Amino acid sequence: MKKKNVIIIGAAGRDFHNFNTYYRDNEQYNVVAFTAAQIPDIDGRKYPAELAGKLYPAGIPIVAEAELGKLIKEKSIDDCTFSYSDVPYNRVMRVGALVNAAGANFNLLGPNDTMIKSTKPVVAVVATRTGCGKSQTSRKVVEYLMAKGLKVVAVRHPMPYGDLVAQKVQRFAQVADLEKHKCTIEEMEEYEPHVVRGNVIYAGVDYEAILQQAEKDPDGCDVILWDGGNNDFSFYKPDLTITVADPHRPGHELSYYPGEVNMRLADVIVINKMDSASPEGIQTVRDSIAEVNPNAIVVDGASPIKVDNPALIKGKRVLVVEDGPTLTHGEMKIGAGTVAAKKYGASEIIDPRAFAVGKLAETFKIYPNIGTLLPAMGYSKEQLTDLETTINSIDCDAVIIGTPIDLNRIVKINKPTTRVYYDLQEIGEPNLDMILSDFIAKHNL
Repeated sequence: MKKKNVIIIGAAGRDFHNFNTYYRDNEQYNVVAFTAAQIPDIDGRKYPAELAGKLYPAGIPIVAEAELGKLIKEKSIDDCTFSYSDVPYNRVMRVGALVNAAGANFNLLGPNDTMIKSTKPVVAVVATRTGCGKSQTSRKVVEYLMAKGLKVVAVRHPMPYGDLVAQKVQRFAQVADLEKHKCTIEEMEEYEPHVVRGNVIYAGVDYEAILQQAEKDPDGCDVILWDGGNNDFSFYKPDLTITVADPHRPGHELSYYPGEVNMRLADVIVINKMDSASPEGIQTVRDSIAEVNPNAIVVDGASPIKVDNPALIKGKRVLVVEDGPTLTHGEMKIGAGTVAAKKYGASEIIDPRAFAVGKLAETFKIYPNIGTLLPAMGYSKEQLTDLETTINSIDCDAVIIGTPIDLNRIVKINKPTTRVYYDLQEIGEPNLDMILSDFIAKHNL
């Protein structure tokens, strides 16, 4: 039987996982290329032969998504598999229309073909959009489980933007491991909070190999925590799915792919940020839950903020630096830093756009709706240099760091800074402690 020629449409994450779990050793298919979007400077690479398996001794090229239509025709492509997340439905189907118009089939792989079964109980924390609050929810789950005497090993959704062979399996048990694995800002923001709390976190490219090592971690493993990225669904088959929803973006839970998948798969839905969202936004999320998953347990939550030096904000002209993906493809117009600026009485939030240089200037062109906030983009040394140059050229009294890590450790900032901290705070009952107690009893942990 003739092999089908395939393109995997991705963004360095779900695409590699879909390949590894469904296509890698599948004699029915020939994966011609990956396409890349969302993350800067990842096209032009190869998915290496060392990871691609025996059917691909030369590896697989990664090209820009802009080449998709031309590539379908030139390479006689049969199937295109859409494999990235946090995308509005109209965007997904516009890509689908492009693919069909070029003559190929357009498809989406689901959980049955891509979720890996663990020998350990799995708790998955996922979301309806980027920036809902998965990270603080994951941290809260880990804290509850560890307080009950359990060894928790977290596995983070992939962010493999460097040497893919070296990143096949990564283990982070101490802060020094972040430098050892040459982490980007985005990676540090996700890994460091776990490490400093005393639990191990894994990430990388090959999530079957990662799971095998995580289950046998030298520090012990009773429970696997899937710490999701964007609004992707879990790579591992969960025994408990916790989906975080954001009332600041009401309605998005039913209009972004694959966020609605997570809404429908959820055993528990956390409505986060209720302390800063409108009643109307909260009600819209509740209505969405009632429509697609009325049997889910709903946990009301807030993410109250605090800063280490409020005096640097009150009455001051401030620059707000926020988490990069939350502002870019997450499309948020407000982050923890912005909330802090308003809460603690900043006189003005300085617009950074006129000062942005290099890769940061490109980011504002690609995402023109970011507004007066500065995304902490740091996927490369060049981006880090551009971030530092931009911050230091802006005339302001202080910088509010709204990212989960201290940027002062990564770039040299020539003006006073204050960090914003935020954790999940459940409101009333049911709460995660109760839910996890039931989970522990069910699995005899």
